[in-house]
Amino acid sequence: MAFVDILLIALSMAMDAFAVSLGIGTTRLAAAPRSIFRLSFHFGLFQFFMPVLGWLAGSSFAHLISSFDHWLAMGLLAFIGGRMIRSGLDADVATYVRDPSRGWNLVMLALATSIDALAVGLSLAMLQVSILYPSLVIGAVTASLSLLGLLVGHRLGQRFGKRMAVVGGVILVGIGLRILISHLLGS
Repeated sequence: MAFVDILLIALSMAMDAFAVSLGIGTTRLAAAPRSIFRLSFHFGLFQFFMPVLGWLAGSSFAHLISSFDHWLAMGLLAFIGGRMIRSGLDADVATYVRDPSRGWNLVMLALATSIDALAVGLSLAMLQVSILYPSLVIGAVTASLSLLGLLVGHRLGQRFGKRMAVVGGVILVGIGLRILISHLLGS
């Protein structure tokens, strides 16, 4: 598989993580260098491992997760996005009660943005493509675009304040809806 093909796959896989990072970057809790590193690192790490898992699982596993992966991604993103919207509309509530770069929030976000990468791994297995190099590229591109999204989101959050938390929440819910609709319509 040519590098250009792998890069295009990596860019398409990283778009959800970039959009989520943009939304999270608007929060004040995700502005610390450690938080930024944790988020971008884990988004890249999950995007690295999910194609590997899909590749290892082969086609026998695809039918098990394909029936609910879109619902899982939608639920996770809607939950986090709904919390962001609620807190952005309420002046007395912090955008996140807990740091989004720690614990279950981090796991849910990283998982929700990387579920589709399982299908990429399955596809690469069917094409008999070695998985290590494409997964490394996908992980590196995702980590880089997540870092960019967090930094741009932080600037927007500084300029527009809590209103950006509402925008970030809407983005997360929108990504979840897009995933759900694309799976339901088969596109």
